[in-house]
Amino acid sequence: MRVGTVTELWRYPVKSMGGEQLGSSAVDQRALHADRMWAVRDLELGAVTTARRLPALLGCTARFVDEPPVGVGPGDVVPVVVTLPDGREVASSDSEEMDARLSELVGKRVALVPLPPLDDKASYRGVLASKKDIRKQFGLRDDEPLPDFTMFPVRKLAELAVFATPIGIFADAYPLHVVTTSSLRTMAALGGDFDVRRFRPNIVIDSELEGLAEQEWLGGVLRSGDVTMNVEIPTIRCTIPLREQAGVTADPQVMKTVSRHGDRCFGVYADVASAGTLEVGAAVDFDPPATPGAVAGSVGRLAERVRRGTIRAGNRMMPR
Repeated sequence: MRVGTVTELWRYPVKSMGGEQLGSSAVDQRALHADRMWAVRDLELGAVTTARRLPALLGCTARFVDEPPVGVGPGDVVPVVVTLPDGREVASSDSEEMDARLSELVGKRVALVPLPPLDDKASYRGVLASKKDIRKQFGLRDDEPLPDFTMFPVRKLAELAVFATPIGIFADAYPLHVVTTSSLRTMAALGGDFDVRRFRPNIVIDSELEGLAEQEWLGGVLRSGDVTMNVEIPTIRCTIPLREQAGVTADPQVMKTVSRHGDRCFGVYADVASAGTLEVGAAVDFDPPATPGAVAGSVGRLAERVRRGTIRAGNRMMPR
């Protein structure tokens, strides 16, 4: 089924900073070419951090000095330039200046770090999140329930419980983040400034479908050119979309609308199924998931209930 065309492609050289808009991009098994090759490390916590903890990072943008060559990846990155909120530019090659300016910006000791090699798992380790941390990052009151993380596969949750990001990419959870113009239109009509930059997608699909179109694609496959993507889970939104970002003013109404009409979700995460090249203007097709038989469906629903029960039990055991 034809669902639209690729209308925007975004690459983020530094995690939690504004990125670069592209006309085309290679896609490998890791992600869009050279996406999220750098991140900010909290030297006090000893872990990679995000704008959920340090919102001032959202005022920065990043670009590569030169177009990254084929083959860059974990342990082999290329220089970047960060533009600070006051307009000053600092290059990653001047590490002392970079770390000093970023530390001054966020109010604590941090450093810009490159994507580590795959075998350096210690550099990917994160900080055990408490319920208080999660409530702060998602803007929740003490009497509000925690976000529903049961949509995540258990294996993914286990990985993110140990590591700040998946091994091999400084992304929150999955290599690709997809948003449709139909969702942007639908939510904007309900209240708030739904500038696409708030949501930091990799792929924006221009679609004439109605409503939150991509939420109907879960479990299926998106195809564009020779690239195929498995649509995995909805994207749970934290407080980042409502905050001021480079070129975007703060708007608390955005998250009120997403919470009320999207159950705190907007956009979807996807895995790369087959590599290739994505181009703006290229058609996007969707293959729905196969419909299981009655017996298989019953077994699958039982397994899903067990899985969700296990995750909820784990949530109850989290430190406060």
